[in-house]
Amino acid sequence: MDPVLELQGVIIQRLRSFAAVTALVGQKSYDQPPLDQNGNVQATTYPYISIGPSNFQSEDADCIDGGEVMIQIDAWSIEPGHPQVRNIADAIRKAFRGSDITLAQNALATFEHWRTDYIANGTLKQASVRFTAIIEQP
Repeated sequence: MDPVLELQGVIIQRLRSFAAVTALVGQKSYDQPPLDQNGNVQATTYPYISIGPSNFQSEDADCIDGGEVMIQIDAWSIEPGHPQVRNIADAIRKAFRGSDITLAQNALATFEHWRTDYIANGTLKQASVRFTAIIEQP
């Protein structure tokens, strides 16, 4: 199984079960949020979390297949001001701080918060929470 895809699934499961996250967005952590007939995110979906860009850089050496992953988790809000989106970003970071997440088919060696950026576009607020991981493949 693709290591980034497997990690993404574990991330969504963790977000949907972590109390601090569900208190803010409920079960609205998605690979792809629900869209209306025009292809826009449904207004009732906000606030929510979605998986953003990711990449995988191979670091195969010494008979070990694997690599480094960067994965972005996005928090979205249309609430006035920035408190809601910042609180969601904080809950995302806490969901993985010192966590013992494991993968079933690949081996997760490290998973660490790297950076969080906050973006506002009119009434839409976004927090891009980025993590790096080292994954070994069988």
